Amino acid sequence: MAEEILRLEGVRKSYNVGRPNETEVLHGIDLTLERGEFVALIGPSGSGKSTLLNIIGLLDRPTAGNLLIHGVETSRMSDAELTRLRGRTIGFVFQYHLLISAFTALENVMIPLVADRTFPSREIEARARALLGEVGLAAFANSLATNLSGGQQQRVAVARSLAMKPDLVLADEPTGNLDTKSADDVFALLRRENREHGTSFLLVTHNMHLASQCDRTIQVVDGRIAP
Repeated sequence: MAEEILRLEGVRKSYNVGRPNETEVLHGIDLTLERGEFVALIGPSGSGKSTLLNIIGLLDRPTAGNLLIHGVETSRMSDAELTRLRGRTIGFVFQYHLLISAFTALENVMIPLVADRTFPSREIEARARALLGEVGLAAFANSLATNLSGGQQQRVAVARSLAMKPDLVLADEPTGNLDTKSADDVFALLRRENREHGTSFLLVTHNMHLASQCDRTIQVVDGRIAP
């Protein structure tokens, strides 16, 4: 039986709760993700994808419903507990790489490892260099992020997302700001990491060509999972 990484049960999200202009954005989301799955999350702008991703990434809390990570319900966790769980379980790749331009590629990948404060200091640089090697950028370890191409910067962002060996990576339009070849290269990199290491990926994309190459597709329409 496959290991369940993520489960959402009846998740709802409202804004301006208790006010006359209260608005419910997510209307009872049920969703599961198993170890090693590579899933596309699609839907039109305004459908609730970003809100859903923020909740899955433990960046926001649902108004109602349950969110379980490895079978552990998260609703009663403190902010500090959620931060710790997020840092050690979930990696993030965004449309814009969000690298620190004054840092080298190596230093950018090291950031999550240094921030965690429990990763052995003697292993931090070695881990970061190994990840840069995995994404094909070993020779650019000491290059400033600002001197890298867009595709290279996004590959550094992918390496950074994998620094803590997360079980789940949330990729929000990771190829949306790239040319076709760079987009294909980054997608292939994500797919390789998924297959070689069993990391689960939830990929938000408007690119149906990429979505068709995922294990399955989840469509969000008006705050609901389409049947």
